[in-house]
Amino acid sequence: MYSRLTIVFIACALTASAVCAQTKPQLTLDELVAKNVAAKGGTDALRALQSVRLTGKLLVNEGQIQLAYVETKKRPGAIRDEVTLQGMTAIQAYDGAQGWKVSPFQGRKDPEKMSADDTKSLMEDADIDGPLVDWKAKGSTVEYLGTEDVDGTPAHKLKVVRKNGDVTFVYLDPDAFLEIRKISQRVEQGAQVEVETDVGDYEKVAGVYLPFSIESGRKNDPDKQKIVIDKAEPNVSVDDAIFKFPASK
Repeated sequence: MYSRLTIVFIACALTASAVCAQTKPQLTLDELVAKNVAAKGGTDALRALQSVRLTGKLLVNEGQIQLAYVETKKRPGAIRDEVTLQGMTAIQAYDGAQGWKVSPFQGRKDPEKMSADDTKSLMEDADIDGPLVDWKAKGSTVEYLGTEDVDGTPAHKLKVVRKNGDVTFVYLDPDAFLEIRKISQRVEQGAQVEVETDVGDYEKVAGVYLPFSIESGRKNDPDKQKIVIDKAEPNVSVDDAIFKFPASK
């Protein structure tokens, strides 16, 4: 049987918990998005970042193979990725309308156009701001799903449904309000694909915080590829031609 002192102690503890809960009200969707934008550097800094070139390395096979990595992005939605090993360079690029690739590691040295499904991941990566910034203007819908554990962190979970129907779950750090994980669900070649991406090691580049560590792969796959950025060059002069499918010789 509980003593009166124990009951009083429990009541006081419950009261204290209730007070703490009242001092930390549940954040709304709009508040979370606003905090994410502010954490990235703010609207003005984001809009001023018109292009960026990221240089580093791509680690595969649990880090046993290291490739040189260069990614170039330019507004409003162009991207070019290059990975180089032993003198061969694989390319994936998207100019805002058409995706294409060069795959020398698969024995194909000529550029090939990519299907609409295969281009989806490039379209997502081309967005300098991320899926939450200006989500209404992008034609997306966003829903706040509360918090969920991400490697011991009670992260805020938001569901983004893009105008093409693809879904991205975005997880925000509860203190910094920057993305720490994204899970993308999309249909590629008639099959449902789910890709998990963990991001971190944020650095300030021209007033905008960008992740310098990106680890991605199929969900629950222990062997994910990891990108480590060594240098970021903001607002570089970029010829739009590098994003476009090469003209025939």
